[in-house]
Amino acid sequence: MTIHINAQPGDIAETVLLPGDPLRAQSIAEHFLENAVLYNRVRNMLGFTGYYRGKRVSVQGTGMGIPSICIYANELIQNFGVKNLIRVGSAGSLQPDLRLREVVIALAASTDSAINLVRFRSASFAPTASFTLLQQAVAVAQSKGIAIRAGNVLSSDEFYQDDPDFWRLWATFGVLCVEMETAGLYTVAAKHGVQALTLLTISDELVTGNYLSPDERQTSLNAMTEIALGLLP
Repeated sequence: MTIHINAQPGDIAETVLLPGDPLRAQSIAEHFLENAVLYNRVRNMLGFTGYYRGKRVSVQGTGMGIPSICIYANELIQNFGVKNLIRVGSAGSLQPDLRLREVVIALAASTDSAINLVRFRSASFAPTASFTLLQQAVAVAQSKGIAIRAGNVLSSDEFYQDDPDFWRLWATFGVLCVEMETAGLYTVAAKHGVQALTLLTISDELVTGNYLSPDERQTSLNAMTEIALGLLP
């Protein structure tokens, strides 16, 4: 049991899916897992453990932003022995040919957050995905016929930017999409020597202004979730 996760030793599997939205965690547990058991409801950040095709897996909501996901990642790793952390989230595309509902694998995460600048004393650390999980995710996607894009993503501290065109510089350098957590997740995983990967579904297009409704966001993430569950050891 920790400050943020009201679970007992053994309640959480070694592989955990990490949606930001706790209701998405509940939806994954209800629609994909068998014999799912609720192990956490602290701050309503729901966590479940169940089975997918006979393999034990957990799904834990993390909230929004780098500080929030770092709290949950640290506690899952240090207190519950989690070895594989797979973020399943939504993102806003920065490229004109990256459209709604497409799946992105985050090879690395740029960021406008100062967290790592403070940690590394103004030096730049490059948070990157687990190569093992990355290889496996590509193979799973190909086997299921799911189209993917892989590349750099932007983990931003701000959802509502003062400059509405902030994204254009990142897009010029080939960054695929913007979200709010991956740079933190990859950094924590690197520190503790565990595996981490982020899978994202495009929910907004910053180039066109198109976006999915809240209901569509809940029901359009199946492809990404199937890839994530296909990574279970």
